[in-house]
Amino acid sequence: MLEVQESPTAAVSALVREKQREGHHVINLGEGELDFDTPQVVCDAGIQAIQNGDTRYTAVGGTPDLKAAIVEKFQREDGLDYGPDSVIASTGAKQIVFNAMLATVQAGDNVVIPTPSWVSYPEIVRIAGGTPKEISCPAEAGFKLQPEQLDAVIDSATKWLILNSPNNPTGAVLSVKELSALAEVLRQHPNVLVLADDIYQHVVYSGKTRTLAAVAPDLRDRVLTVNGVSKTHSMTGWRLGFAGGPAWLIKAIDTLQSQSTTNPSSVTQAAAACALREPLDFFWPRLAALKVRRDRTLAALDEADGLQVSPVPDGAFYVFAHCGGLLGKTMPGGRRLETDGDVASYLVEEAGVATVPGTAFSMSPYLRIAYGVADEDLDLACRRIIEACARLD
Repeated sequence: MLEVQESPTAAVSALVREKQREGHHVINLGEGELDFDTPQVVCDAGIQAIQNGDTRYTAVGGTPDLKAAIVEKFQREDGLDYGPDSVIASTGAKQIVFNAMLATVQAGDNVVIPTPSWVSYPEIVRIAGGTPKEISCPAEAGFKLQPEQLDAVIDSATKWLILNSPNNPTGAVLSVKELSALAEVLRQHPNVLVLADDIYQHVVYSGKTRTLAAVAPDLRDRVLTVNGVSKTHSMTGWRLGFAGGPAWLIKAIDTLQSQSTTNPSSVTQAAAACALREPLDFFWPRLAALKVRRDRTLAALDEADGLQVSPVPDGAFYVFAHCGGLLGKTMPGGRRLETDGDVASYLVEEAGVATVPGTAFSMSPYLRIAYGVADEDLDLACRRIIEACARLD
C-alpha cells in the first residue's frame, strides 16, 4: 500500500468539501460528474423496487432482468451479441476494472496504458501486482495512441492494453479508422487482452463512437467492454457499472466479486435496468448543453494568459489545458509556480476554483477542467481563472 497513491480526483473533491465547510466559496471543476439529475423515470424504478421489497441479496453478477437489459443494450447500441454468461454488473465501472486486473494480472505482467489516462488505471495495476507500462500520447498526436507505439511496447510480459475513448482527461475520441489500425497490431500479439473503457460513450460532439469489439469482431474473445450508467444517466452515486466479454473472464470476475462485495445494490440494479431500456431522448438536450459549455470554456481559457487548449476535445466533458505558460511566474505573495500542481493549488487557494493537475494523469504541465457544472458556476469559475492568471507576475 505504500506504493499506491490516493486518487487525486478524490483528494481534490475532499479539499473542496473542506474549504466549503470553512465558509469559502469554491467551484469544483475537478470532479468527473455532471450537474444533471438522474432521469425521473429511473428514480421511480428505484423507488418502486424499494416499495416492492426488492432489497435482498441478488445473484453476484446481477439480476436476470438487469443482465437481460445489459445484453439488449450491447446488441442495440454496439452491435455486440453476448449471452447472460458473458455480461456482469458491479458496484461501478471502476470495480470491473479492478476485478479484471486482480483476476488476471500477477507479478511479472505489464499493462499498457496510453497517457494521459484516468488516474486509477496505473494504481489498480500496481495493486494487482503488475507493472503499468505507460505510453505518452502528446497533443501533437491528438492525445491518441499510434499503432507503431503500440507495436513497439508489446512484449511477452504484456497482459493487457487499456483503451479509453472518449478519453478522460483529454476528451479525445478514437475513430473507426484509428481503432482498426490498433486492431491490426493486436492481431500480431494474441497474448494481449484489451480493456475498452467506454464509460463516456454517448458524450461525443461530432459523429458516433464505436467500440473495439464491434470494429474488430475477430478480437472479441479477448476484449472486455466496460460501460456504466454514471455519466450518460447522471447516476454516479448509484454505483453501477457493467461489462461484456469472454465467458471465462466474466466468470473469473464474478468469482472474485463473490468473495468481496457480492452483488451491486439491488435497488440500483432495478433503476439501472430501467435506464438501459429507456430511450436516450432525455440525453440529447443535455449533450447540446454540454457542447455549449465546452465552447464557452474554450473561449474563456483563450483569454487566460498562460493557458492553451489544443486540440479541441471531441468528447467527454473535460478540457485538458496546457499551463506551461504560467510556470516560472510569481504569485502576489512572491512564490513561484514551478509545477502544474502549484498552478492547481494557486487556483483553489486564490481563485476559489478546483482543477486537477495533469501530473495526476501522467502528463504535465496541464490542468484538467471539468465543465459539467451549472452555467452560472462555470462562467464565474472561468472569470476567476482569467483574473487569477492576470494577477501573476
